[in-house]
Amino acid sequence: MLEVKDIYKTYEGKPLLQGISFRLERGETICLLGSSGSGKSTLLRIIAGLETPEDGSVIWDGQDLRDIPPYQRQFGLMFQDYALFPHRTVEQNVAFGLRMQDLPAQEVETRTKEALETINMQGFAKRQVTDLSGGEQQRVALARAMAPGPLLLMLDEPLGALDRSLREQLGQELRRVLHESEMPAIYVTHDQEEAFAIADRLLILHDGKIVQDGSPEAIFSQPNSAWVAAFFGLGNLLPGKVSALEPPTFQTSLGTLVSANSSAQLSVGSGCTLLLRPEDGRFCYDNENTLNCIQGVVSDCVFQGEQYRLRLDCLGSGELFVYAEEKILPEAQVRVHFPPESIMCLPD
Repeated sequence: MLEVKDIYKTYEGKPLLQGISFRLERGETICLLGSSGSGKSTLLRIIAGLETPEDGSVIWDGQDLRDIPPYQRQFGLMFQDYALFPHRTVEQNVAFGLRMQDLPAQEVETRTKEALETINMQGFAKRQVTDLSGGEQQRVALARAMAPGPLLLMLDEPLGALDRSLREQLGQELRRVLHESEMPAIYVTHDQEEAFAIADRLLILHDGKIVQDGSPEAIFSQPNSAWVAAFFGLGNLLPGKVSALEPPTFQTSLGTLVSANSSAQLSVGSGCTLLLRPEDGRFCYDNENTLNCIQGVVSDCVFQGEQYRLRLDCLGSGELFVYAEEKILPEAQVRVHFPPESIMCLPD
C-alpha cells in the first residue's frame, strides 16, 4: 500500500515538512490534521506528484513513485473548490476522468451511473452543475474523483466551503461512501470534529512533524503533549511543578493537585502541564473531597443545550472552566473536585 518515508520540504527557505513518515493500509482513511500552514496540503500534493520534496520518498506497493508523473499514479484528487466544469452537466463532469482513459462508451456510461448511485444523485445526471447547491456540487466532485477507480483518493478540505450543518451531514455520507468502497483515502482538514467523524486514524502535524498518530478515540482520551491537548481544546491546561512522586503531586497556581494519570517522565522539581477536563469536575460541599478541590467564584455561565459551561475566577489565581447540569448565577461561590485519575500530566 502507501508508504511515505522521511519527507522533507522547505518553503521560502524555511522548513515546512521535517522527516514525515507514515503508512496507509488498504481500506483505511487517514486524516492529516493541523493548524493553517502546518504543511498538510503540501504533503498531499507531494504524494500526488504535484510537488517534489527535497528529500524522502513516496512508495506505492513497493514501487518508488519519484519518477512517476501525477497522471500515471492513478490517484484521485478532490479540492475545496470542487473544480467542476460549469458548462457541462452532472454526468458529463463525472464521466470526464473515464473518457480520459479511452474506455468504451458503454463502460463510461455504466460507471458514471454507478458513481452517481453511490452518492444518491442518479436523478441529477442531466442537470447543469451551476444549478446545484454547494452540497450537491460537493457530491458530484466526489463522484468524479471516485468514478475512474483510483488506487488512492485524496481530499483537501473538501467540506471547507460549506456551512456547519451541511458539513456534518456530508461528512457522514463521505465516511459511508469511503467505507463501502474500501478505497484508501487521505483527508486534509483543520476541523477537529470533521476529522473525528471521518477518519479511522489521525496524523497530527505541528512544526513540520507528525506529533501524534492514532485513532480519534485514542488521541482524544490520551493526548501525548500539552500542544495536542490545546489544539483539540480538551480542557483547562495548568502549568505545574512536581513536588512528590508517590503519588504524583504538583504545585500549581490553583493549589496542590494529585494525579493518577501521567504520560510524562517525572522528577521532583520538574515542570509539566496538567489537563483538567471541564466534564470531570464534580461540585463538592462542606469539607468533603478536600483532595484536588478548587474554590472559585462563577464569573460567567453559558447555556450549551444539555449543560451549562461555567467560568470560575479562582480567587485571583487563574480561571477554570467546568460544566454544570443546572444554571449557577455569576458571583456564586463554588468548590470543584477533580478525581486524581481524571487529571492528566502532559509533557510540554
